[in-house]
Amino acid sequence: MTDWEEVLERAAAWSEAGLGVAVATVASTWGSAPRPAGSHLAVNDRGEFVGSVSGGCIEAAVVGEALSAMRDGKARRLRYGVSDERAWELGLACGGTVEVHLEPGARRELYAELRRDLEARRPVVMATNLETGAARLVHPFEAAGTDPLAEAARDAAARDQTGTVPTADGEVLLRAYNPPVRVFVVGAVHVAQPLSQMVKLAGHDVLVVDPRRSFATGDRFPGVALSQEYPDEAFERVGLDRRSAVVALTHDPKIDEPALAAALRSEAFYLGALGSRKTQAARRERLARQGFSPSQLDRIHGPVGLPIGAVTPGEIATAILAEMVACLRPAKRKDG
Repeated sequence: MTDWEEVLERAAAWSEAGLGVAVATVASTWGSAPRPAGSHLAVNDRGEFVGSVSGGCIEAAVVGEALSAMRDGKARRLRYGVSDERAWELGLACGGTVEVHLEPGARRELYAELRRDLEARRPVVMATNLETGAARLVHPFEAAGTDPLAEAARDAAARDQTGTVPTADGEVLLRAYNPPVRVFVVGAVHVAQPLSQMVKLAGHDVLVVDPRRSFATGDRFPGVALSQEYPDEAFERVGLDRRSAVVALTHDPKIDEPALAAALRSEAFYLGALGSRKTQAARRERLARQGFSPSQLDRIHGPVGLPIGAVTPGEIATAILAEMVACLRPAKRKDG
């Protein structure tokens, strides 16, 4: 369960138990703010809270404002500056500013709808008018072009970010909720062992796929979801979408190439394949004969992983995961 899921579910549970509730959301940040935009904190009328909107420096103030919001029923837009001195105490290099939207009530029906959409792997953006408090869900990749928030919501979901946009009815907070990233590791080889664990530690879902029964075993991959299907069969059963990554590691064209072909026909955000440049060139030629264009084949990262000189299975897995994250979050990368 993600941090935001725990916060919203606890808020709904408190509300169902008859407690007053308020939910705070980080709307924007500047400088070295401890928590990113989109972070949630929920408070009940007993002063109990879950989640965070900072590294601990403004939680008490937000809880106090939440209790006031429960009493008067009014939303609040709060702004806090974190001093350089306090920032050092929190382990930051410099100060920052945090803007928080605080809304009384748990919005149980909206959260229930949000949960249903994400269980169906439908990206969702919650649009909240910061002046009126009105909120609705936008399905960014399904929204009609006539929806004034459609383009901004698509951008928020694609970047996996939270932000505010001006509209004719006032400023609107767009909070993106995406389904979990699902990583398909094709080939239960040595590199796949540390990679599957690293993917889990990064907070993503992982499925190791290998039809060779002696490879895909629980002893070799404790606590990891396994499939002994051929990868294209597994993809068809589970489904590839824009929150999917495929990493082909077997070095066996009979396994890797059907997996890559299926992934190329999908919206998967990352495709990687182990192998030397010579191996990659031969693979591209075979896939080109299947009708894939050069631009389609350019989606395959091969040799897989960032060029960091990785040698051991653990280092290679680190390079692969780092490259995957760079493709997932290009807007967060910085030059220099």
